[in-house]
Amino acid sequence: MAFTHLHVHTEYSLLDASSKIKELTARAKELGMDSLAITDHGVMYGVIDFYRAARENGIKPIIGCEIYVAPGSRFDREAGSGEDRYYHMILLAENNIGYQNLMKIVSKGFVEGFYYKPRVDDEVLRTYHEGIIALSACLAGEIPRYLSRGMYEEACKSAQKYRDIFGPDNFFLELQDHGIPAQRTVNQGLMRMSQELQIPLVATNDCHYIYKEDVESHDILLCIQTGKKVTDENRMRYEGGQFYVKSEEEMRALFPYAQEALDNTHKIAERCNVEIEFGVTKLPQYDVPDGYTSWEYLQKLCGEGFHKRYPNDDGTLRERLRYELDVIHSMGYVDYFLIVWDFIHFAKSNGIMVGPGRGSAAGSIVAYSLEITDIDPIRYQLIFERFLNPERVSMPDIDVDFCFERRQEVIDYVVRKYGKDRVVQIVTFGTLAAKGVVRDVGRALDMPYAQCDAIAKMIPGDLGMTLDKALKASPDLREAYESDDSVKYLIDMSKRLEGLPRHTSMHAAGVVISRAAVDEYVPLSRASDGSITTQFTMTTLEELGLLKMDFLGLRTLTVIQNAVRLVEKTTGKPLDIDKIDYNDKKVLDSIGTGKNDGVFQLESSGMKGFMKELKPENLEDLIAGISLYRPGPMDFIPRYLKGKNDKASIAYECPQLEPILAPTYGCIVYQEQVMQIVRDLAGYTWGRSDLVRRAMSKKKGKVMEQERQNFVYGNEEEHVPGCVANGID
Repeated sequence: MAFTHLHVHTEYSLLDASSKIKELTARAKELGMDSLAITDHGVMYGVIDFYRAARENGIKPIIGCEIYVAPGSRFDREAGSGEDRYYHMILLAENNIGYQNLMKIVSKGFVEGFYYKPRVDDEVLRTYHEGIIALSACLAGEIPRYLSRGMYEEACKSAQKYRDIFGPDNFFLELQDHGIPAQRTVNQGLMRMSQELQIPLVATNDCHYIYKEDVESHDILLCIQTGKKVTDENRMRYEGGQFYVKSEEEMRALFPYAQEALDNTHKIAERCNVEIEFGVTKLPQYDVPDGYTSWEYLQKLCGEGFHKRYPNDDGTLRERLRYELDVIHSMGYVDYFLIVWDFIHFAKSNGIMVGPGRGSAAGSIVAYSLEITDIDPIRYQLIFERFLNPERVSMPDIDVDFCFERRQEVIDYVVRKYGKDRVVQIVTFGTLAAKGVVRDVGRALDMPYAQCDAIAKMIPGDLGMTLDKALKASPDLREAYESDDSVKYLIDMSKRLEGLPRHTSMHAAGVVISRAAVDEYVPLSRASDGSITTQFTMTTLEELGLLKMDFLGLRTLTVIQNAVRLVEKTTGKPLDIDKIDYNDKKVLDSIGTGKNDGVFQLESSGMKGFMKELKPENLEDLIAGISLYRPGPMDFIPRYLKGKNDKASIAYECPQLEPILAPTYGCIVYQEQVMQIVRDLAGYTWGRSDLVRRAMSKKKGKVMEQERQNFVYGNEEEHVPGCVANGID
């Protein structure tokens, strides 16, 4: 192959391109291509997904962006009107320095130059030009715009300026032909300029969708973006249906007079080599008091806290504390724990209500000793390896609940402590989901509202519902789809657009805290309210080794805090919420009546009904009830209730299961119990038992099939004896 697409928009050119990354990279492979670029409008949202998907398909990923360049200064908000507010330009990262610089350029566009679009200027390009290859872009580029207006001299001046900025080998004039008359005029000017100024040419296709047949669904997407209907006369269109991923043969037939420009695409691709590093942590350092290292300071804090939490320990629990600290130290997470301890300590010292702990962090004695959590992991048999597994290196994850009204004070404290450029909130994407996409597409097709509404209501409201699943699950929808052509067209078009990102917003709780300025590691964006966010989502940030914290605002904590104040106000006695009786019979009896309006997690009608049946007698019953009342475990509720009410009916497959399942009347309710079973019956280590738990929770069938063999018959290589060797049939 000697052609590479260098001007490609993915689903992350929001509502402007419909190419889904996985499908796009698979199509490039199908066409026999060995490299492909991503150049979304002004953003780098999709580059990590693209990098991974391309690699999986054996294709070299070329990381780029179609940036917006301000005609004057990026700070100028008056310059130009309409299409002259900014010009387009394609930038491709040639190496890792170029990738770093591209992130800086894209971030500056949002942070400093945002005016209708994220714009940069010549100053930014000069500062961060190293390692970047630039192309002159489509008809909206500065040079093509001059040429289309017959201003050849001005176009030449611009070309010389960019050649000067990027260097003679790093600036190319871009030919495009989508059958638009203006492009022919521009291409003639570019060919002449290339000869006169000795600037090389490159030929591209402005890809906005994958297949030729996607032209209709893409047109509908543009209507969703602009709030228009397909029948509207004066609306934005991509005329001619040529904006798809063309084969090399199609591109060569399109540019018989510029074969060298096509060959140049592949020469550029061969020069572009970016390596993105995953899984290497970039934790910020915590400033410890003089005379201490981070490791010594963490040990000191844990020692003091442990003595408070376990004054009567015989040495057994201190041994577990030592083990946990050693794991934390060897995995490189000492500063992580100090950072979390610090902002929780700040909140508690300033009367900001903090939750007792949620998720796997509650299994750590270190977290309990530091008062990061207030749940005794020993009392509730919680397992440290579920939180930090020495056999699988992944970032620890401590989600913290704060009083809803004062959560921002904690974030402000962290910003002050680590610096404004190192603490940034995280982006999240809204997508065109099953029901929503049907309504959006129906509106664009100008279908009657009542008809679209009726179709959307036929789609089940289950989590993770897709249109394909809905057609199987809903007989009414299938009937309408098969018998009515307009409904079939609506659903077919919706299926092509389903799942595309629709808009960005700020993650409700996620904050990244980084070692250096955040834009050293990830590009930045601007939320609709003007606040700065990352361009990568939470999971991507974790994969890149950045510290992401969840600062969750929980109204329930605010309610509790207000209740505590009212108790003191009306009785004159202070109430310590951490020292109340969790097995108060009156409270449990009241919950068992189902009168649970306003009780966190117990107030839905289904939950109220379940509590009437459960009649909880202690906190453990409540914990089990909340854990069972979710899809999947719900099937075990009758068995659980039977065991609770009739202990004689409980049967265990083997005696080793009794100590593990007795607290839950013979049912497996918790993921920790899964870990205990594979450990106690088949001899797994705690770390390895956590890998089984993960595979199970992520429904990895193949992994579970293999683990079944290991569980029953053992695996010498993995040092698992297995049940049979342990005398269990």
